[in-house]
Amino acid sequence: MSMWAKRRLAIEILEHIIELEENQPKKRRRRCWCKPCPQPKENPSPPGPKTEITESSPEDFRNHLGMSEESFRNLLAVVKPLIEKKDTVMRASIPAEQRLAATLRFLATGRSLQELKTSTSISVPALSSIIPETCEAIVGALRDGYLKFPKNPREWRNVADDFETLWQFPNCGGALDGKHIRISKPPNSGSRYYNYKGFCSIILVAVVNANYQFLMVDVGKNGCASGGGGVLEQTKFHQLLQSNDLNLPTREDTKQNLNFVFIGDEAFPLHKHLLKPFPQRQLNKERKILNYRLSRARRVAENAFGIMAHRFRIFHTPINLLPEKIDKVVVACCVLHNYLLHHDPHTYSPASMMDLEDIKNHEMVHGEWREDSDMITPLQPLCARGVCDDAIRSREQYAEYFNGIGSVSWQDAML
Repeated sequence: MSMWAKRRLAIEILEHIIELEENQPKKRRRRCWCKPCPQPKENPSPPGPKTEITESSPEDFRNHLGMSEESFRNLLAVVKPLIEKKDTVMRASIPAEQRLAATLRFLATGRSLQELKTSTSISVPALSSIIPETCEAIVGALRDGYLKFPKNPREWRNVADDFETLWQFPNCGGALDGKHIRISKPPNSGSRYYNYKGFCSIILVAVVNANYQFLMVDVGKNGCASGGGGVLEQTKFHQLLQSNDLNLPTREDTKQNLNFVFIGDEAFPLHKHLLKPFPQRQLNKERKILNYRLSRARRVAENAFGIMAHRFRIFHTPINLLPEKIDKVVVACCVLHNYLLHHDPHTYSPASMMDLEDIKNHEMVHGEWREDSDMITPLQPLCARGVCDDAIRSREQYAEYFNGIGSVSWQDAML
């Protein structure tokens, strides 16, 4: 074979190889769970919650994650075993510290996942999985210590003692309240979550103690069930109340032998163990006193919801997750609310945050959370319906008590 023939053959083979390579299917580029942050080559620091925080500024840390660094470290210590993942041969796992920081950042700011991925260096699909998982872990780790529902008469009396000491309301097991939590409309849900205020929501019902802490939370009812009576009937709390399985103190163990009660607003039904205000059209002086004393004690529930929504800005925007994931997020916020009231009370809920009564000037001083009160949507007032005689008699007895032996010196002036 001549030299020119050999060259022509070599060129044809090379062209064939190039053609084969061009026709090969392109490999799909792998997506990363976590984008690598630019780090110095020497002594790189592990990724963590300080991505946007100046290490020397505690205030920046608190604004970034909604809690002090000490509270964050204590929380991480109990949650880490539940959220830590193992590295694989394919990739390194996202550290537990970064998972917790991303979740707290989501709760504290209400940012979308698309915005959050920039500051956390975590992809949107990973965040949509990490946040509900971490919220569930927070509830699992803290529920027994920070969301304790009384189970016997002695524990109920401890709750009632606080109400009498702080709010001069005896025999009270808690303030009952419910709010609408804004959500993005779930796919193919029709009007299932559409409430009386004109937006999609799920409902949070809670019992709050005298110290603004949640004793019981029930979340997930569809927003279309706007009336407090219908919502309450679907909760486990109501089932236990109706069947007398709450183990409440008996009349023999209460002050002035009055019924042991919970207190609520007009959205809830009157019950022998649930007090609500007298209707406006039926008021006289004695009933106005009862309404004032009841609303004064019940204000702890309004403040608990208000402080939580003020600190966790996720409640200021429709939560764009699936409903089952939203339930975990909301319960986690309630548990963190109790946790921070215990560990970081002076910064999480200073005195200026709560409603206060100026007894000398006979006026109410509204707390800072009321600046955002339009984000807290109450349940629809309950239409009047048949009430048992025991419930009516119980409310009249409390009105008699607050106008007699249970009166306080300033109540007439505050009307």
